[in-house]
Amino acid sequence: MPSYETRKVEVRVGDHKFRLKALLDHQQYSDPDGRAERAGISSATWPLFGQLWPASRALAEAVQVVEIEGRRILEIGCGLGLPSLVLQQRGADITASDHHPMVEHFLDYNAALNKLEPLNYFDLSWEEPAPELGHFDLIIGSDVLYERNHAELVAQLIKRHAHPRAEVMITCPGRGYRGRLSRALQAQGFRLTEKPRPFEEGETPPFRGRLLRFKRTGTMQAIGRPCQTLPTSA
Repeated sequence: MPSYETRKVEVRVGDHKFRLKALLDHQQYSDPDGRAERAGISSATWPLFGQLWPASRALAEAVQVVEIEGRRILEIGCGLGLPSLVLQQRGADITASDHHPMVEHFLDYNAALNKLEPLNYFDLSWEEPAPELGHFDLIIGSDVLYERNHAELVAQLIKRHAHPRAEVMITCPGRGYRGRLSRALQAQGFRLTEKPRPFEEGETPPFRGRLLRFKRTGTMQAIGRPCQTLPTSA
């Protein structure tokens, strides 16, 4: 028996209802073999992977209509992997990645729970090169900028794994470090389109959450309708 407790959650994305096994709450912790500790994951941050965060739901809604034909897609910091499951359900070439030792187990369970094939999964540390992972046409992530050094780590990861004409999509719940990521990716030749959007049901404007889309080439278009290029925060 596992030494942590779980619950089942349901979330509708477009016309489809997804069921997920998630951790019961933020108090769960289990690291009997020390894998999480060796990966630099503390007891306080250990349960974060196992929650369905608003930013993940927002990203799942965004990728349900993104172009997938002929595109290799990578989700970073996937946690429970709802956006990856949405893309798997659509038939996309999706690889989910994280560095938490429990993520792969939860992904396999949740794929089966939704009658999907197991997701391609890669244990990806943002700090260490992984040339065997290869390059991607679309890199996605949700709420991946919650610590000061994350913007630089994510930017370097993108530099290592993005094709020259790749697109990056990040959902951010209004964290201040998104400006750091924007500047780092601008130095790589990306251009940002930033769209405010609700992250919680019933949320009203002004929205703190953002859908950030970075592209190196082509016409900048937001999902659903054209949007304004906005100034980034610090």
